[in-house]
Amino acid sequence: MSDERPDWQDGQLQVVVNHEEQYSIWPVDREIPLGWRAAGKSGSKAECLEYIQEVWTDMRPLSLREAMKSSSQGN
Repeated sequence: MSDERPDWQDGQLQVVVNHEEQYSIWPVDREIPLGWRAAGKSGSKAECLEYIQEVWTDMRPLSLREAMKSSSQGN
């Protein structure tokens, strides 16, 4: 059908990150949801996912990484 809405992932996207330093992609023409902020990268889905792969090297949430660091330091 010609009036079908195209897949949002086919358009211009941006990388977003939350307070736990978890990354995702989001359409540039939509308001970023609460709890997320722009990470400074936009482009195609492939470009955004490549960027995320480069910068998101530790999948653990920030709070877990900090708790583990504190625990290992004996605090």
